[in-house]
Amino acid sequence: MPVAVVTGSSTGIGLETSLILAKNGYRTYATMRNLDKSSGITSKSTEEDLPLTVLQMNVDDDKSVIDNGRIDVVVNNAGYSLAGAFEESSTQDGRAQLETNFFGTVRVIKVVLPIMRKQHGGTIVNITSMGGRVAIPFDSYYHASKFAVEGLSESLRYEIEPFGVKIVLIEPGAVKSDFWKNIKLTGNTEGSVYRQRIQRLLESFEKVYQNAIPPEDVAQVILNAIKSDNPEFRNIVGDDAKSILEVRSNNSDKEFEVFMKKQFGI
Repeated sequence: MPVAVVTGSSTGIGLETSLILAKNGYRTYATMRNLDKSSGITSKSTEEDLPLTVLQMNVDDDKSVIDNGRIDVVVNNAGYSLAGAFEESSTQDGRAQLETNFFGTVRVIKVVLPIMRKQHGGTIVNITSMGGRVAIPFDSYYHASKFAVEGLSESLRYEIEPFGVKIVLIEPGAVKSDFWKNIKLTGNTEGSVYRQRIQRLLESFEKVYQNAIPPEDVAQVILNAIKSDNPEFRNIVGDDAKSILEVRSNNSDKEFEVFMKKQFGI
């Protein structure tokens, strides 16, 4: 059986991707930082007798990243969002954001790439976001991390293509998952000059979440890309992402800025 590794598999996109890969003939290693959150995926896997193993892995830790004898697919999904005013966010907060979202992806690729190169085959799937292409207010470090993954992936694909290794970007819009409740909010204190605008942004998030797509939709796009002999490099998922990226491509920077301010009420 081909072997797949998925990071951030306790909930949402990671959980659904691990399950759909296991259902489609992949020996799947569903990894997560905290095994206390593994009951959901473990019970589903047991019910359907899937070839799925749950493992502890912290992408922030070099020693924790899995080194397997064979890996055909890796899905870099682990990550979170740090929201708040840049001025009120510490450099330490910013480093932690990039440590997980960017360098966590780097660590995993560093381990799997030599394996895939020697196999002369494999697919690296990096979950970025619509937020890897356009930025919303008060999410600067998050967007920095996702833009960085996009740039890394775009450059790296030229290097690894001669060895039969593919790299794919998945760019979802809003997804119904624990991502939203796990947003880490920095600053936003009573006396903050940014407080009212941040509050309006957070209120807009609630409306966005109501129209979010299920994580199963993203998992299906990931499966399709993996199974394709010639997958698209960038894969946009969700009508909201497609709509906003279309507006971005058809408007100037100033026009798009006005559009985004209206969208998020700031």
